Amino acid sequence: MNNAVCTLFEKHYHHGVAVLTNSLVRNGFKGEIYVGYRGDLPPWANTAKPNSALNWENASSFQVSETVKLHFLPITTDAHFTNFKAHFMVELWEGPAKNADNLYYFDPDIVFVADWKYFEKWTSCGVAVCEDINSPVWSNHPRRVEWREFFGQYGHQLKFKEPLYVNGGFIGLNKKDKNILHIWKKMMEEVAPRIGGLNKSSLGGAAMPPEEMGAYTPFGKSDQDVLNAAIEAYDGQISFAGKEGMAFIPGVPLIPHALGGIKPWKIKPISQVAQGFAPKYVDKAYWKYADFPLRSHSDSEIKMKQFLIKVAAFIGRFYKRGE
Repeated sequence: MNNAVCTLFEKHYHHGVAVLTNSLVRNGFKGEIYVGYRGDLPPWANTAKPNSALNWENASSFQVSETVKLHFLPITTDAHFTNFKAHFMVELWEGPAKNADNLYYFDPDIVFVADWKYFEKWTSCGVAVCEDINSPVWSNHPRRVEWREFFGQYGHQLKFKEPLYVNGGFIGLNKKDKNILHIWKKMMEEVAPRIGGLNKSSLGGAAMPPEEMGAYTPFGKSDQDVLNAAIEAYDGQISFAGKEGMAFIPGVPLIPHALGGIKPWKIKPISQVAQGFAPKYVDKAYWKYADFPLRSHSDSEIKMKQFLIKVAAFIGRFYKRGE
């Protein structure tokens, strides 16, 4: 089966791309990884060579392992990358990744810790998505009702499936389900005027209008809220994983996801545990996979962070932030 993975990054998030790639390679992924980016390529990608065969302007590629190839695709849109995921995946499947049977998107602050064969099975069960930390959102919750009312103006008929509210950092699907990407993309374009444009986001950069931001607004998470609406608009099967999938709660993790502004490559384990915050599962996973085959950190930094995380985790067993 032909599998392809994609992600988007700019600035310091290149560290996450390197470790995401490492974790995929070391857990059995075989195939192509497509990396959309703005700005310059990171130093660890200096062996990438121009690749005109991709039919993507200024694309470059290099072989990560015998079975994994990494492709870098410059992105010219001014859209915030969180709002560009559906567009990127549609463009990939109509272009460089046209031969892929399955296509998976991962945010660059995700680490892959599962057996890759599980993911191939997962996408045979339906569109693979993972529950968000703020789930559930029930059938007649004001947000779901407003999604139905808003998108009903554009001819979308939303039908409630499950109370699970999914995270926008991951989606995996077989080619037979790719229409959900077109629905998600179209709905993103329809919601764009309401949130001030696709270049606006609550995650940094240009801010959305104040009245559209916050926990009580229907599109405060832009792409994530629209993905959940698209799931209701799609008539195919959806396969949900619970909160344990992204290591938000205890259980069997699949793709630990680093929420918040302090990403694993920026953590300061000792100072953070002194404030009552022990290392998270995703922090431990990130530094576990930071050493090979790609390396965006020095050997000394990797060893020191691994050591400090162990010390902070031990301290965290006895000292936690009070409620």
